[in-house]
Amino acid sequence: MVAVGVIYGVLNALGVFDTLNELFGQLGTDGETEGGSEVLTPGVVFGGAAVIGAINIVLLTALCTVGTFIYNMCSDLVGGLEVTLSERD
Repeated sequence: MVAVGVIYGVLNALGVFDTLNELFGQLGTDGETEGGSEVLTPGVVFGGAAVIGAINIVLLTALCTVGTFIYNMCSDLVGGLEVTLSERD
C-alpha cells in the first residue's frame, strides 16, 4: 500500500489522473455538457489495490499449500535426503 501511495503521488503530481479523468469525462458525455465526475479517485485506486492484495494473499496461500503437499509427496516417493552431522574427534 505504501508503494501504491508513492506511485499515486508521483502520477498525480505529473497530472496523469487529471488527464485520464478529463478523457473519461469526454468519452462519457455528448460534448455539450461538462462532465465533472472523476473516475479515478484516491479511494478507487487504493480500494482496487487493497482488493488485488487480498486476492493475492488468498491465491498465494493456496499455491504454497499445494506446492508443499506436492513436495512432501515427491520426497516420500524418492526417499528424501538424509544428512547426518557428527563432530570430529
